[in-house]
Amino acid sequence: MFIHYKEIWKQKLASAVNALLEENGVTETIAASDIIAEIPPQSNMGDLGFPMFTYVKLLHKNPPQIAQAVLAKLDTGSSVAKVLGPYVNIFLDRAEIAGELLKEAALGKQGSLGRPDTLKGKRIMVEFSSPNTNKPLHLGHLRNDILGESISRILAACGAEVRKVCIINDRGVHICKSMLAYRLYGEGKSPESECIKSDHFVGQWYVQFNRISKEDPGIEEKAQEMLRKWEAGDEDITALWKKMNEWAINGIKETYKRTGISFDTYYFESKTYLLGKNEILKGLENGIFYRGADGAVMIDLSAEGLDNKVLLRKDGTSIYITQDIGTAIFRYEDWAFDRLVYVVGSEQQYHFKVLFSILIKLGYIWAKNLYHLSYGMVNLPEGKMKSREGTVVDADDLLNDLKELALQEIKEKEREEAVGNPEAIAEKVALGALHYYLLQVSAPKDMLFNPKESLSFNGNTGPYLQYMGARISSMLRKAPMPTATSTVQPELLSGDAEWDVIKILFDYNNTIAESAEKMDSSIMAAYLYSLSKAFSRFYHDSPILHAEHPDLTAARLALSEAVLFVLKDALYLVGIPFLEVM
Repeated sequence: MFIHYKEIWKQKLASAVNALLEENGVTETIAASDIIAEIPPQSNMGDLGFPMFTYVKLLHKNPPQIAQAVLAKLDTGSSVAKVLGPYVNIFLDRAEIAGELLKEAALGKQGSLGRPDTLKGKRIMVEFSSPNTNKPLHLGHLRNDILGESISRILAACGAEVRKVCIINDRGVHICKSMLAYRLYGEGKSPESECIKSDHFVGQWYVQFNRISKEDPGIEEKAQEMLRKWEAGDEDITALWKKMNEWAINGIKETYKRTGISFDTYYFESKTYLLGKNEILKGLENGIFYRGADGAVMIDLSAEGLDNKVLLRKDGTSIYITQDIGTAIFRYEDWAFDRLVYVVGSEQQYHFKVLFSILIKLGYIWAKNLYHLSYGMVNLPEGKMKSREGTVVDADDLLNDLKELALQEIKEKEREEAVGNPEAIAEKVALGALHYYLLQVSAPKDMLFNPKESLSFNGNTGPYLQYMGARISSMLRKAPMPTATSTVQPELLSGDAEWDVIKILFDYNNTIAESAEKMDSSIMAAYLYSLSKAFSRFYHDSPILHAEHPDLTAARLALSEAVLFVLKDALYLVGIPFLEVM
């Protein structure tokens, strides 16, 4: 794996600065990691700029004087260094950098071009999706799913051993609500008899319960009674629970398969909540928790800046925090992780502060390595979605609509024959449009999802990135076979458009590492767009197949292959299907 040229120059600057400090009798030394490297605002000012303001107090000289003194001690190699005011600016040797890149690209065909090893040896568990078995996946789940899938792939690209896990919320009063509505009005109907996808069938009864509750407020207590009976092991209710959960889970897994989401392990709240109850009761005995006036088990977290929290209801039944405690403990015993990442909406920030605090108070040291990857709401321009009112945008329906729009685009451009299988291509374009749109906004921000805007083949969209991959693939298929007289000469890649592409390719390693460190897939999404735009300029400004000399064609084709290699890899990291034709 090559070392990024920025890191090499930070090391060189550190050596020069330290030599200058020693010469002036200063015992303090500067580490390469402390060197500030900037990108000059204009290309004619060089490729890297190093400000000298930091060293004024140490050397008692002004920044331009320090810059001149550092330049005199700097090993520039084949590159050029100049002093521009208080900066030492570096003009990199383009041929040398291009040669390093193409050599790495050639090796990358047998390995992983640009992937860092910053997390090698780490075991990281990522929990995401967390569906309820009373309704199908909706647009909010789609954002959660691709955030979890993408960050898992990025962490693995940094060398971590990643385990993707999904907690199935298959118990609780909300599950009993759909069960009760079905029990009262289902009349033995099934997904098969109604010709409805099984998770959608179950979701209808959750909506039905909400409608009934507006006319019969007493039905809420009936749902609570059903929960108590389920926890007590009532055979009839348990049988109904198993049947409806199976319907919901089977349907949800179909959507996962369609969207490219997968898990290494499924956990079920119905199997972990008792562990949580037992842990709470032990904590009660040890004085960590206390009983409130009404008999509920509680904890006082005022010392942590939090409130008192109920952990078991007065009737002894569990709540979310109870089962989350049990699930976390069960997971660590199942697969001892170095870090556990929860991909859960921002409305649960307080919940996770409480959860992490309780686990630490219970003596679980590993709880200090728990992390909440919080993300904002996602809605459509029409307004906010509400599951219980049936106004959510079902994931399957949205994907079907996006696929239909993509298919219309293919037909309008008369590309059916060229793409081979319009239905399959439209499905992948729809998925690329969806995933990119959901990831290009940093996770903490709320967002509006605009289906038509996401499908544009121009601008900052998934289809644009897919089109760029298809364009490069098409060009490489038309490329002439190498001849005995044509050779790849990196020094020929000296134009500004080519240089922009090379610098972005060299940033791939750092981009993956930064995305992993910040748990932010939008960094990778932005990188993809920058690379695609840079290649588009290069493609427009620099003839490739019809360059003025075979050696120049060979060099530009080699650069194009490197772009395609990185583009494919980066698209995978953000869950966008790569297309060779489009």
